[in-house]
Amino acid sequence: MTPELTALTFAALLQVVQFATFAIPANRELGVGYTSSARDRPPSRALSDRTARLQRAMNNHFEGLILFSIAVLVITFSDQGSLVTAACAAAYLVARVLYIPAYYFGWRPWRSLIWFVGFGATVLMLLAALV
Repeated sequence: MTPELTALTFAALLQVVQFATFAIPANRELGVGYTSSARDRPPSRALSDRTARLQRAMNNHFEGLILFSIAVLVITFSDQGSLVTAACAAAYLVARVLYIPAYYFGWRPWRSLIWFVGFGATVLMLLAALV
């Protein structure tokens, strides 16, 4: 497996971990009755600030994972993997891991900088595929 595909696999597993990290406190705070329902109505109480941050970090990774997956697939299918694209894939993964505590603890402006490292690494991978 290429380094880029390995990073994508770990990024997908990280998403699973993020889901569990969010779902456990959300179930405690909102109750299983609500979280297992169709959620047609808003919850009777709001998530705590930190649980809501875990949810936003998870959703943000879903968004970033789409673009990163495209970049990895383009690099892989075009057989353009290089040290640069492998480094970008690793940078994306490290940034996504660091993003979770940065968002959870409200590290400003570091959270945005960490996000930008992951986004920038993804864009560089896409640009590398074009050259």
